[in-house]
Amino acid sequence: MIRVVTLNLNGIRSAARRGWIEWANAQAADVVCVQEVRAQECDIDDTHSLAGLRAHFDCGQRKGYSGVGVFSRRKPRAVRSGFGSAEFDGEGRYLELDFGSYAVVSVYVPSGSSSPERQMAKFRFLAEFQRHLRELRASGREVILCGDWNIAHREIDLKNWRSNRKNSGFLPEEREWIGQLFDEVGFVDVFRRLDARPEQYTWWSNRGQAWAKNVGWRIDYQIATPGIAAKARRAQIYTAHRFSDHAPLTIEYAVR
Repeated sequence: MIRVVTLNLNGIRSAARRGWIEWANAQAADVVCVQEVRAQECDIDDTHSLAGLRAHFDCGQRKGYSGVGVFSRRKPRAVRSGFGSAEFDGEGRYLELDFGSYAVVSVYVPSGSSSPERQMAKFRFLAEFQRHLRELRASGREVILCGDWNIAHREIDLKNWRSNRKNSGFLPEEREWIGQLFDEVGFVDVFRRLDARPEQYTWWSNRGQAWAKNVGWRIDYQIATPGIAAKARRAQIYTAHRFSDHAPLTIEYAVR
C-alpha cells in the first residue's frame, strides 16, 4: 500500500507556521506532492523537511512565485522538471518522479482569475499540457498526477456553480478540457472513483465566510492512469485544520 498526499501550500514557510509539517509527519505518507511552494530551494531548510522522506523541488525562476515539490520515501529512479514547455517550464509547475512500476507528478496549473491576459496564458498552458498528457497516457506507464489544477470539473465540484459559469476555473472551455482527459484520453479522477458525495471541496476563498460555510471548490486532484487508479482504496480530504487556502487530499493505493 502506498499513501499519496497532495496539497497546495500557498507558501511553504507560511504553511509550516500553521502546523503543516507536524501534520504531514504524522501521516506516514509514502509520497507528498506540494504546489505553490513560493520559495527558492536555498530558502528551504531542515525545518521544512518531512521525516524519512527525500525532498525534490522545481521552484522556478521567479522568487516568491509558483514552485512544486515531491517528498518521497523511496529514492526515485529519475526526476524530471518541466514537460517541455518553453513558456511555462521556467515557472516551476511540473515535477515528475519515476519509481519504476509507477511515476508520481506534482503539477500546478496556472490560475486565470487575475486578468484576461492570465486566462489566455492558462489556455496556452492547457493546450501544451494536454499534448504531454496524451503522450504520458500512450506510453503505457502507470502515473499519478497530483496537484492544483485550478479547474472544477462538474457542478458538484463547487458550491456556487451557477454564479461561476463565466469565471476562471469553471469556464466551459476549461471544463471541456479536463473532461477530455477522463472521457477521451483515458485518465481517471481517482477521488470521484471512490467518493461521489457532494460538498467535497479542496479550496476556499479567504473572503467572507467561505471556509466556515464550506463555500468551496474541488480543484485539487489525483488524476491517474486506469491501472493504478483501479487500485485506489481510500480517499480523504482533511479539513480539521487549515494549513493554507487549500486542503490536503490523501489517497491510498494497493501497490508496492
